[in-house]
Amino acid sequence: MALLALGFRPFYLLAAVFAIVAIPAWLVSYAGGDLAGNYLQGIAWHSHEMIFGFAAAVIAGFLLTAVRNWTGRPTPTGALLGGLVTLWLLARVLMLTGPANAAALIDILFLPALAIAIAIPIWAGRNVRNYKVLAVLGVLTLANVGYHLASSGSLPIGFGRVSMTAALDVISILIAIVGGRVVPAFIGNAVEEARPRHIKSVEIVSVGALIVILVAGVVKAWIAVAPIAFLIILVVAAVGQGVRLLLWQPFRARGNPLLWMLPVAYAWLPVSLALRALELQSIVPSGTAIHALTIGAIASLMMAMMMRSALGHSGRPLVAGLAEVGAFVLLQLSAIVRILAASIAPGAYREAMIVSGVLWTLAFAVFLWRYWPVLTRPRIDGRPG
Repeated sequence: MALLALGFRPFYLLAAVFAIVAIPAWLVSYAGGDLAGNYLQGIAWHSHEMIFGFAAAVIAGFLLTAVRNWTGRPTPTGALLGGLVTLWLLARVLMLTGPANAAALIDILFLPALAIAIAIPIWAGRNVRNYKVLAVLGVLTLANVGYHLASSGSLPIGFGRVSMTAALDVISILIAIVGGRVVPAFIGNAVEEARPRHIKSVEIVSVGALIVILVAGVVKAWIAVAPIAFLIILVVAAVGQGVRLLLWQPFRARGNPLLWMLPVAYAWLPVSLALRALELQSIVPSGTAIHALTIGAIASLMMAMMMRSALGHSGRPLVAGLAEVGAFVLLQLSAIVRILAASIAPGAYREAMIVSGVLWTLAFAVFLWRYWPVLTRPRIDGRPG
């Protein structure tokens, strides 16, 4: 069965389907309708499911595929992969319908199951370099546990927000780790005159600042963190990530759509950090930074990576057509409309949210239309995978 031949196939497909369904469902709820079920509702469901539903599916598909390349050892396929997919699907259903305890348990189990699936080849191959990926999945799991405990009343309700912010900070770190590996490598390999650079001090400061932001965000739930200290580290992180990106020579990629999508998406990371600093000073409305990160950086980079890895691992040429460019541009417009809504047109905030949601939905609908046959059919070169 081609769909279970390699991890990217079912998880990219399900992530796209979920993206098309979840945002319209959230907009209906925002407009006054109720999501059926008796566990999470409204914004609680939306914020959790876009991270631990949509983003977790893409992360799973990417890691189950990439770890096989990194280690030269197999990752789950067939029935084992089907088991992981079933666990993710069951969690999505229960998160909407309940019961709460079953939903929390099944949802929490997914990321540890994924971690075990990739830890086996990483450990067997003594792939020490990628132990950090397992650490990221572990911290992401803890954030999910914290959110469910807050939702159940076992922790103060404020810990739900702390957990969601921590989860996004962890994904930012994962983006920095993976992006720092693949974006300059792809640019260097595809563009003859490009010479992407890694400066150790910039790497340490830019990625280290993201780790400090994560720790400070969690610690301030118990210990007061001076706003000026948090502001400084946000500015350091934003500047560091911007410098890091420029060192990769992103403008060399402008002639190759499948290539330039990656630095364009990554550029949203320093932008979101800068907006977060501006939010702290009440210069831009609350919520601006989080959508620059979630739609701009996370979803855009995930879409660009899904396109590239799906084409490459199905034996197809790494060439973007109108569908790829159209889907990516629609997603950029969704991010721009969403982050500008409260600042430029506060009187039309609801309408701007709807427009952003429609653009998001169209982006992933185009992606799904283009990649359904790629993900569900065997490789065109006859090789396994």
